[in-house]
Amino acid sequence: MTAQPPDVSAVTALVADAATAPSLHNAQPWAFRYLRDIGVLRLYADFERALPRTDPDNRGLHLGCGAALLNLRVAAAAAGLAPLVRLLPDPACPELLAEVHLCGTGPPDGALARLSPAIRRRHSSRLPFRDEAVPAAVLEKLREAAGAEGAQLFFPGAWHVQSLLELVRDAEGREARDPEVRGETEQWTRTDPPGGDVAADGVSGEAFGPRQRGTLAPVRDFAAGRPVPGRGWAAFEKNPHIALLGTVHDGPVDWLRAGQALERVLLHVTTEGLVASVTSQPLEWPETRWAVRDPASSMAHVQMVIRLGHGPEGPASPRRPVAELLDVL
Repeated sequence: MTAQPPDVSAVTALVADAATAPSLHNAQPWAFRYLRDIGVLRLYADFERALPRTDPDNRGLHLGCGAALLNLRVAAAAAGLAPLVRLLPDPACPELLAEVHLCGTGPPDGALARLSPAIRRRHSSRLPFRDEAVPAAVLEKLREAAGAEGAQLFFPGAWHVQSLLELVRDAEGREARDPEVRGETEQWTRTDPPGGDVAADGVSGEAFGPRQRGTLAPVRDFAAGRPVPGRGWAAFEKNPHIALLGTVHDGPVDWLRAGQALERVLLHVTTEGLVASVTSQPLEWPETRWAVRDPASSMAHVQMVIRLGHGPEGPASPRRPVAELLDVL
């Protein structure tokens, strides 16, 4: 608890933790600027890392930046800070997504601080999960985690899950017929074996997971029909555990809140010893997004489809160095 601006080394550590957040195609579309004299850390959208065909409204970009913001808040709380956050502080500057005032003098958020060990352990797992129930008490914790960030988490019933799986398959078919979407996927993924120069972004072939055999889990196939050396086949869980993350409204501030809620849920998943992967495939097409929500629920706008359960951890995705992300003034 201090009113003194943190030094640059402390802020560098915060940004390093923030940058471990998930993002669409691991594009990592964020940038930070630290105003050290006043202790304000600004989060910007990096629109050069947008996916205009896959994510034309930049909804996914905002979700990823929101996830990075949640990691930043967790790391700050663990460092004994009590940051004050303003979302979209300047309407004339849409790329400025948040201002984080690091000199707050209140007590650190203990609930967030306890999630800090999960920041570096959280990885998306596109591997098969076991057909094993997730305890009801854990599901309730995940609902509370989403609610703490102003979002909703809904666990659909069996009939709705089957409908969702069909919508995922429909979205995959739409992608296969759209050369611009396929081109973006190829731009941000690598199918060749790792070489000497390892990219700091995108999705590597080892993170694709195996092809599915006889099952239909909601896992995006980043290969998009391309051969991937050494990639095999596997049977995934027959009854995947699915959660829908959503919001009441559907604008940039809601997407930022949903991104924070998503990461808070995923950190809780990791803390509970579970694994997860996310997909927005059926949400990227207006023709299918409306059908994802359960008409019997109060969730107005679904922002992400989460698959969770018991299984092996996925490999860590590459991350850009902080020197590329942080500007200090």
